[in-house]
Amino acid sequence: MLIGFGYDVHKLVKGRPLILGGVKIEYDWGLLGHSDADVLVHAIMDALLGAAGLGDIGKHFPDHDEQFKNISSLILLDKVGELLQNEGYIVNNIDATIVAQKPKLAHYIPQMERNIAEILHIEKKRINIKATTTEGLGFVGTGEGMASFAVTTIKQG
Repeated sequence: MLIGFGYDVHKLVKGRPLILGGVKIEYDWGLLGHSDADVLVHAIMDALLGAAGLGDIGKHFPDHDEQFKNISSLILLDKVGELLQNEGYIVNNIDATIVAQKPKLAHYIPQMERNIAEILHIEKKRINIKATTTEGLGFVGTGEGMASFAVTTIKQG
């Protein structure tokens, strides 16, 4: 069993959709980034890549490469899944936390879990996504951005 840890953060801006776990969230602000800036999926990808010793998302999907401009992070997650499969790994489980002051996300989490499970070809019960606030503290608490943490385990297939 191999363990990986991932972290991602993006700034909130007007004029961009808010995408988390591949789900469009109803909100007036979105995350700024080269891709769709899905902090949840980015943290999960980094955790999976880290567990397999395959670097990070910047290595595989650099932010200066135009082919990744505004791309869905679920497409990138699929590519990470393929990389793991090619190395002989199976995703065992994912535990992730989205850190956001607003909006409330509980309603969207089941669809996020379904999206990720489908992309990685694992059972939904092996994915656990949570959301929390920072009680108004720091850049998340002031609404300047969002962050996500993820821990994953993988095993030889």
